[in-house]
Amino acid sequence: MLILAIGDVIGKPGRKALSQLLPGLRRQYGLDLVMVNGENAAGGIGLTIATAKEMLDAGADVLTSGNHIWMHREIYPYLDSDMPILRPLNYPPGVPGRGYLVMGKVAVVNIIGRVFIGDLDCPFRAMDKLLAELEPKIIIVDFHAEATSEKVAMGRYLDGRASAVLGTHTHVGTTDAQILPGGTAYVSDIGMTGPLDSVIGDDTEAAIARFLTRLPHRLSVGKGKIALNGIVVEIDDNTGKALSIERIYREVD
Repeated sequence: MLILAIGDVIGKPGRKALSQLLPGLRRQYGLDLVMVNGENAAGGIGLTIATAKEMLDAGADVLTSGNHIWMHREIYPYLDSDMPILRPLNYPPGVPGRGYLVMGKVAVVNIIGRVFIGDLDCPFRAMDKLLAELEPKIIIVDFHAEATSEKVAMGRYLDGRASAVLGTHTHVGTTDAQILPGGTAYVSDIGMTGPLDSVIGDDTEAAIARFLTRLPHRLSVGKGKIALNGIVVEIDDNTGKALSIERIYREVD
């Protein structure tokens, strides 16, 4: 089974890259499932029903998210609907939505870290509880976290118990794509899908002004050349172990 995970989609430029490039990637690789992190798809922060539908229409099978999923309240009812949208598993009980989705032979799980992000339920213990209940052998985890140490620890913690642990949130792709000793595909961050002439997707001048002055500046989505970052993982259907992991980078002409 071949699964593509696409990193944080940033605003309209990211959605453009997705719509232009994803159909070709599906054909080229013969992909069985595509998961897309869409928590920054609406104007650079959050997710709306319109932007969610646009990405699903472009070829995404399931949308994962992170701490910005709560930015637009209009999406809340859809988190409890049949739409394949996930919020992180380890939010406290009572919040809308779900943290995992079983699609055929595959379970897609969305969790969020705590280091530099917030006081949330423990993602490690949340995964222990979920893995005791899941039936599919193929389990793909989007770990939306800031600290690379927390991400690496999660990869090692789930090695041999999940098919892949793929990091999102920092928008900067890392070079540590690998298969861990227990058969789990791992990367600390997939990277973003959006404008290259930016500061992790934000307008460059506004972002620099914020660093220079320490005053609040409204950040808008960057402009210019856009690109897609993703990770393709090949998984053994029978064992759920990863066979290969490949970084994908495509620019929009």
